[in-house]
Amino acid sequence: MPKHRLSRKGRTIALTAAGAVGVATAGIAAQTSMAASAWPAQKTYTGRAFDACTAPSLTAMKAWKKDAYYGGVAVYIGGKNRGCAQPNLTKSWVKSVDTLGWRVIPLYVGAQPPCQKSRNKERFTAATAASTGVANANDAVAKAAALGMKAGSPIFLNMESYDIADKACNEATLTYVRAFTKTLRAKTYRAGLYGFSSSSAHAIATAENRTDLPGNLWYARWNGLETTTKDWPWNPKLYTDHSRGHQYKANSKETRGGHTINIDRNAWDAPVAIIG
Repeated sequence: MPKHRLSRKGRTIALTAAGAVGVATAGIAAQTSMAASAWPAQKTYTGRAFDACTAPSLTAMKAWKKDAYYGGVAVYIGGKNRGCAQPNLTKSWVKSVDTLGWRVIPLYVGAQPPCQKSRNKERFTAATAASTGVANANDAVAKAAALGMKAGSPIFLNMESYDIADKACNEATLTYVRAFTKTLRAKTYRAGLYGFSSSSAHAIATAENRTDLPGNLWYARWNGLETTTKDWPWNPKLYTDHSRGHQYKANSKETRGGHTINIDRNAWDAPVAIIG
């Protein structure tokens, strides 16, 4: 079972406690990736992707590529709350899998909300949310650049389940996310967020103030549906133009080309890293 998040049981409990999914307020402007004229063109991928706690070996990636079921792979590039060691995740590995044809999705496990129930090495408070967001974003950019992921690439912030009904906690979380996003964009990296459709992703999709929110949303909704549209639970005008990812199945132990990896399955229609 992946160690970068809560156990599946714990995540399911958190999902239930967070409340039912709602529909975004009508009239919210669509959120797409920030793409100013000076920015590199966005590199997108539409298809199946997987994420694993530890980046697989290059041998496994070669075998899985020959199988041709998945075309994208998400990797955990950093963050104090990252749960697994990454012995394979190097600049050379990233370049090699990119050359093989994989589309790489960078994921950063930043500080987590003060009201979150799971154990974390780093949390923010209402007082430190903004400064922590800036510090985490600067670290995320440094980690991405060190792996050969060039400016214009997305970095998805991993935000686990928390009680979005806790107003103070939710406001602190939005402050943190905005600071993270604004800092990424200042360094010409696109911002995304990974979160649950009943919790962190819901908070982002339904926020009335859209200022400095990430332009790409990767929502976890374990319904087994390989889609980013049919089960989209919010305003259909949100996150259009290749800005959505959907984690539709967790903890799937799969063997391809003789190599077994415990993964989460994703439907992807969003930016991927630009590899230098």
